[in-house]
Amino acid sequence: MPELPEVEALADFLRRRAVSHEVKRVDVASITALKTFDPPPTALHGRRITAVDRHGKFLDLDADGTHLIFHLARAGWLRWNDKLAATPLRPGKHPLALRLALDDGSGFDLSEAGTKKRLAVYVVSDPAQVPGIAGLGPDPLAESFTEAAFAAVLSGRRTQIKGLLRDQKLIAGIGNAYSDEILHAARMSPFKLADSLTDTDVSVLYEAMVDTLRTAVAASSGSAAKDLKAHKHDSLRVHGRAGQPCPVCGDTIAEVSFADSALQYCPTCQTGGRKLADRRMSRLLK
Repeated sequence: MPELPEVEALADFLRRRAVSHEVKRVDVASITALKTFDPPPTALHGRRITAVDRHGKFLDLDADGTHLIFHLARAGWLRWNDKLAATPLRPGKHPLALRLALDDGSGFDLSEAGTKKRLAVYVVSDPAQVPGIAGLGPDPLAESFTEAAFAAVLSGRRTQIKGLLRDQKLIAGIGNAYSDEILHAARMSPFKLADSLTDTDVSVLYEAMVDTLRTAVAASSGSAAKDLKAHKHDSLRVHGRAGQPCPVCGDTIAEVSFADSALQYCPTCQTGGRKLADRRMSRLLK
């Protein structure tokens, strides 16, 4: 799933490629992906893209006040093409959900692999009309999201820190992969309760979060859309690396599997050498 760094890199890519261009057409191939009906996608036709923004994991193309907003979900992606096919995209049994064509012949497709279709597209006059954006927590890289603001989010919550970092209503943009990376950098168990953190723990976790995300954003900056997935995979130190040596201490990276996801961590760096039980209600094994 694209997370804050990749979505920011896609936003930067679209700023360089799409801003100032006029929307020639929008083809919707998957009606289930389109979550709004008024204004219709055709309202974008002939409008000039004036800005591209990011809201958590949502991408927002502002076309003269009408916004095309989309969330790529777990298996969605944006594929840019300098020369799109002139033939409009038609519904069918293919992974393509939407195509946006610009006045110079370039544009992009939104595609989604797999059978669980969660990619979501909205056409709205105000980003706040998208429920997922209206309910977003603060952006972890915003100047206003200070260590004190982070401490306030954590305060009094008997929630495992892994889940809290991923909760979009509390902090926007962090998903499964970067929460693993942040906790590894902080040398903290994913199952540690938020309200058990000391002031020092909070400070360490905050610095790990900001540093991890800023580093990932900087590393992805300037990359082409097609290269971002591979770049993310290659840059991760623990997520998706179960069975491999920890780059910090050399211990074997371990995994906890759930029904539809998994987390990875280093026992030596994060849990005092102890293994976490591999079940949904995991606790440290004695």
